[in-house]
Amino acid sequence: MQKQDIDQILAELGELKCKTQKEIEEARVKFLGKKGTITALFEEFRTVAPELKREFGRPLNELKQKAQEVIESLKNSVVDEAAASAPKTDLSMPGDDYPLGSRHPVSIVRQEIVEIFRKFGYDVAEGPEVEDDYHVFEALNFPPNHPARDMQDTFFVSAGHPNPLLLRTHTSSVQVRAMEKMQVPIRVICPGRVFRNEAISARAHCIFHQVEGLYIDENVTFADLKQSILLFAREMFGPETEIRMRPSYFPFTEPSAEVDVSCNICHGKGCNICKGTGWLEILGCGMVDPNVLEASGIDSKKYSGFAFGMGLERIAMLKWRVNDLRHYFENDLRFLKEFETSSEV
Repeated sequence: MQKQDIDQILAELGELKCKTQKEIEEARVKFLGKKGTITALFEEFRTVAPELKREFGRPLNELKQKAQEVIESLKNSVVDEAAASAPKTDLSMPGDDYPLGSRHPVSIVRQEIVEIFRKFGYDVAEGPEVEDDYHVFEALNFPPNHPARDMQDTFFVSAGHPNPLLLRTHTSSVQVRAMEKMQVPIRVICPGRVFRNEAISARAHCIFHQVEGLYIDENVTFADLKQSILLFAREMFGPETEIRMRPSYFPFTEPSAEVDVSCNICHGKGCNICKGTGWLEILGCGMVDPNVLEASGIDSKKYSGFAFGMGLERIAMLKWRVNDLRHYFENDLRFLKEFETSSEV
C-alpha cells in the first residue's frame, strides 16, 4: 500500500461528476462496492505491518468518509436539478373535472313518486323480497287454485311446504305486514323489487319494480281513491292530465279498476305510443276487500280502504318515451348518461 494510492482516489473523487442516478450508482460501486477501489485498499490494509497501521489507518477512514459524502452530495444535486426542471404546480388552478355517475332512471321515478305521496301524508313501508305464501297470496284473498300460485308464474324458493317461500310477485305483501303491525288509520306506500316467471321482451321482464299504496280509515270511499289517483297523475305528468277508470278484477280489491292517463305525448290526439287511443294505462287500484282487512285483524264493518299499484318501469317508459324495457337492466352507459340531468333535479 502506497500513500499515493489514497491521494489518487481522492483526486478522482474531487473530479467526479454525475448527471443521472444511474451514473451515481456506478460511481458508488466503483469506489465503495465489494470490489471497489476503496474496499480493495481496506483489504490490503490487513496485511500492512503493525508499525505502519497508524500511518495508513486514519487516511483510509477519511477517504471512505469523503467518498460517502461525495456520493450523497451528487444524489441530492441530481434530485434538486430534476425538481427544478419539473413543471410547476399551480395550486390556484381548478382541479380536474372527474365525471360522476347518475341515478338510474327507475330510481329517479321511484323518488319522484315517493315525494309526491309524502306530500299527501303517506309513509314509506318496506318488506322482504323472499316472502312466504301467506303474505303474498293467502292474506290477499288469492284462492288455492289461482294461476299466480302456479310455478309457471311465480319463482318458488321452497315448494311442497304448507307455507312455502317464494320471490314476492308484488309489494302487496308489504301492505299485509303494514296492516298486521300498524294502527288504523294506515296510509303507506310500498316501493320495491318484485319477480315473476315471465319471458323477457321489450315490454316484459322477470324482474321489475313497483310502488303500491294503501289507505285505511273510517268512511274511506271510491271517490277518495279517484281523487288521490287524479292528484298523483297531475303531479307526475302535468296539471292538464286527465284520468279514466275501467272496471277490472283483482283478488284483494272489490270493486277494482284499471287507471289510464291522457297521453302526455300527443295530448289525447292519438300517437304510436298510446296506439292512437289518446290514453296510457299506468296502474291498477280498488277498494280493499273486506276479507283482506279481516285476515289482518282489522274490523271491516268499521274500517274501509283503498289500494293501488303501479310498475316503475312502466312510468319511466311513459315519462322518457323508452321503447324497450330491457334497457333498464343492461347497464349501457350510453343509455344511462341520458338521465344525468334528471338525476340532479
